[in-house]
Amino acid sequence: MKRTLFMKLILLYFASAVFMFLLLNTYGLNHYAEKLAEEKKMQLYTQALSISNDYMTDFYNQKLSLSDLSSKVKAMSTMLDARIWIVNKNGTVLYDTTPSDTGTESINIFELDSDFLYQPFPATGSLKSVLKTPMVSVVYKVLYKYQVRGYVVIHYSYEKIHKSSLGFTDTLNICLLIFCAFQGVVFAYIYYATVRPLNKINKAALEYTKGNYSYPKPIHTTDEFGTLSNSLAYMAGEIRNLDNYQKKFVANISHDFRSPLTSIKGYAEALLDGTIPYEMKDKYLGIISFETERLTKLTSGLLTLNGFENRGTLLELTSFDINHIIKKTAESFEGSCKDKKITLNLIFSNKVTLVDADMGKIQQVLYNLLDNAIKFSHHSSTIKISTQEKGDKVFISVKDYGIGIPKESINKVWERFYKTDSSRGKDKKGTGLGLSITKEIISAHNENINVISTQGVGTEFVFTLPRTDGFI
Repeated sequence: MKRTLFMKLILLYFASAVFMFLLLNTYGLNHYAEKLAEEKKMQLYTQALSISNDYMTDFYNQKLSLSDLSSKVKAMSTMLDARIWIVNKNGTVLYDTTPSDTGTESINIFELDSDFLYQPFPATGSLKSVLKTPMVSVVYKVLYKYQVRGYVVIHYSYEKIHKSSLGFTDTLNICLLIFCAFQGVVFAYIYYATVRPLNKINKAALEYTKGNYSYPKPIHTTDEFGTLSNSLAYMAGEIRNLDNYQKKFVANISHDFRSPLTSIKGYAEALLDGTIPYEMKDKYLGIISFETERLTKLTSGLLTLNGFENRGTLLELTSFDINHIIKKTAESFEGSCKDKKITLNLIFSNKVTLVDADMGKIQQVLYNLLDNAIKFSHHSSTIKISTQEKGDKVFISVKDYGIGIPKESINKVWERFYKTDSSRGKDKKGTGLGLSITKEIISAHNENINVISTQGVGTEFVFTLPRTDGFI
């Protein structure tokens, strides 16, 4: 990747330099030469007008001889570094400031080019037989007593204009070389500023793919590379958490499946080979049934959670009385409460409290919370279940006065298979999935559930549901 990016930058650098050089020395040079030629034409035309006004009237009034006129025009020619013709109305050249070069005296221009003297700015390259090199020419008609008496023609070498444009272009070429050197530094910086962080990010990505998720974040800048580095580090952290979760998941599920399977297998074999006396078979068959129920519950919980994760569970929203559902759920725990002499205290702010939710799923939430509260409550204690309406929400609370949850475990109770150390001895039947399922159900309703707990004092779970004013 580094070599490819390097070659791309080199090609881009040379392509831009060559393009600018060709553009400057072709279009730029020609355009500037044309601009100089236009400016020179206007300058020469002004000088031709000056010669006509200053000298030609006196010449036609015979106040100025041809010899005197020639000397003055010659001086003007030297000053302008141009070639000047004085032409009579018939097109005959009366005076040429450089007759020795071309021998134009007594040449009739109309015979060479009938349109030449009628154009103020004849085309470059006209009169090739007389003008051996391309010239920028201007023609000014000399009027005397409202009649054309002659012409002042001034020629300026186009080669001189081209040399001037070349001189200017050479200066620009020097500037271009300086710019290319600066551009080379800029491209080198771009290469260093892009490839170096990319290499670091690539190295970090390779480390993450090898499972080295503790590899430090490669870039700490605030630019796009820093953002990419942060995203990559975040992704690595999420993968690490997922990897840890998978390991923990496998360990937990292996433990929770192995224990009942070991019991089932051991007691079944003992019953088959006669190790367990026939008269005690009912006891051990009961244990096998108990462990089978535990496996069924674990499997069902995993399937429920998987359904929520894959968005495969659709909610059947209806309007129902949450107080009535709480009463029915509480009745199902009558036997467990009698065994531990636990009192269920139901407190409702209104006789009927209607909510919009999936009644079956919410009943499962209440079952899980009550089951949890009973397991971790002391004998002869109280569990309070209450509903309270606040605005468009109904707050449902399940509060026990049992062993509580350690502070460091509060945020972990929603994790799959998580059990506090203090609960492991008490919760033999628990799968560690109840609160995870509860959290998923409430989240599927776009509502919240919170836990407040103090170790040795008790625990309260509070969740919300949307209130409805409908009728049932």
